[in-house]
Amino acid sequence: LIASYFYIRFKFGPVWPPDGIPAPSLRLPLIMSVILWTSSWPVHIADRAVREGKQLKFRLGLAAGFILGAVFLGIQVFIEYPEKLAEFTPTSNAYGSLFYTLTGFHGLHVLVGLMISLWTQVRAWRGAFDEHRHITVQNFTMYWHFVDIVWVFVLATIYLSPSL
Repeated sequence: LIASYFYIRFKFGPVWPPDGIPAPSLRLPLIMSVILWTSSWPVHIADRAVREGKQLKFRLGLAAGFILGAVFLGIQVFIEYPEKLAEFTPTSNAYGSLFYTLTGFHGLHVLVGLMISLWTQVRAWRGAFDEHRHITVQNFTMYWHFVDIVWVFVLATIYLSPSL
């Protein structure tokens, strides 16, 4: 998707975003970035805590990561998208299509991560994990870090590159 964005951007011409759409503001995306990237820390703490047999710390870390991820997604869906829809839609032009596809696909990955987190939390409160049984927690942690890393590329592509 990112390669498609740059292919279409450079194929379209020197003015990007097109049709008078202003370059994206960085304020809200940077706030969202801090929230999402911060969510990796409690998830990492939870992963370490379960390996050390610290059940409460493990459960609280998962919950904190979930809350931060949900806040990120809530900002995207309920604040950013309504603002952008006032400027352009997915069908306005190539830029609109690419913007909503890239950010929406990432948002979908965040949603899937939140569902995995919730499932892991339910199992955690039922005692499914301990210092010997925690592969699900490891897998979730790696997935969550992946989602956070991908956001770096989405941020650079969608929000930073039009200003260059």
